[in-house]
Amino acid sequence: MTDFIPPAKPIIGAEERAAVDRVLRSGMLAQGPEVKAFEEEFSAHFGLGRACVAANSGTSGLHLGLLSSGVKAGDEVIVPSFTFAATCNSVALTGATPVFADIDADDFNLSPAAIEASITERTVGIMPVHLYGHPAKMDRIMVIADRHGIQVFEDAAQAHGASLNGTPVGAFGSFAMFSLYPTKNMTSGEGGMVSAATPEIERLMRLYRNQGMERQYHNEVVGFNARMTDIHAAIGREQLKKVGGWTAQRQANAAFLSANLTGVTTPPVAEGAVHVYHQYTVRVPEDRDGFAAALREEYNVGSGMFYPVPNHQLAPFRVDVDLPETARAAAECLSLPVHPSLSQGDLERIVTAVNALAAAGA
Repeated sequence: MTDFIPPAKPIIGAEERAAVDRVLRSGMLAQGPEVKAFEEEFSAHFGLGRACVAANSGTSGLHLGLLSSGVKAGDEVIVPSFTFAATCNSVALTGATPVFADIDADDFNLSPAAIEASITERTVGIMPVHLYGHPAKMDRIMVIADRHGIQVFEDAAQAHGASLNGTPVGAFGSFAMFSLYPTKNMTSGEGGMVSAATPEIERLMRLYRNQGMERQYHNEVVGFNARMTDIHAAIGREQLKKVGGWTAQRQANAAFLSANLTGVTTPPVAEGAVHVYHQYTVRVPEDRDGFAAALREEYNVGSGMFYPVPNHQLAPFRVDVDLPETARAAAECLSLPVHPSLSQGDLERIVTAVNALAAAGA
């Protein structure tokens, strides 16, 4: 039997282990100089042109960013339903209401037309998700937000290094959150990094992250313990040195798949967009679940289904809203391995498997 090809594979090398040992030897394990350096290096590496604030998770980063941007109970924030639940969870944790809008079929991201139709007098923000590593239609979304006087918050959890028309994701909205979970394009073991558009948002994030304190025992707001440790930051700093090469390999792997797959709808890339392929997501119009099972059982190829249950159908958020493109994506989307650890033989086996199953009507 051939080796299993996993849908994701975190890469941790000797450099990351040495960095952790360095921190352990220093005796400074909590938030300290490594976190500060990581924040500065992250912003510089991705050309964000704004301050970054590290948090203990991506979800914490979203939550703190929303609070620091003034989102509160009674407000509404427009979000996609086709995303991980952390997007709408973070809105709900502020006391605000997530309002679910539909996606576009091409990039799986929030539809500008659906956003327009969802705005009410209570809308204070729009939170696009740069899903799978493809930037949302930020040029159009920013115009809508400016016209209505509302903010934009970027969920860039999957989009490290993605850009649109030369502007990196993370440099559009009031804030943007990048996840550093192990399966993302780079990791710190666990954590999130948030870019802040203004010094005030940055300052509030640092307060909320650290029990409401800028100076010890002088609490200014009710805060959280959402700090990143120096251990995690040290891992992230080493990953920053490698993520550019990994992204180029993801893009090369995606190009090979798109050039050779048949019988499935491969992911298009919008003009002016840089896709970083956190996931390589195809559409399987009939029996996606059976197709995934056959990939595993017959070819030992893993895959992922993100997200088979749209957020507006989850128990905490269940609402009766018609989101046809969301429903279609939830039923059809299948993410194939695209990670940088794939060999040429792995890529060829993925192509062989997908094409054979598609031709057989699996």
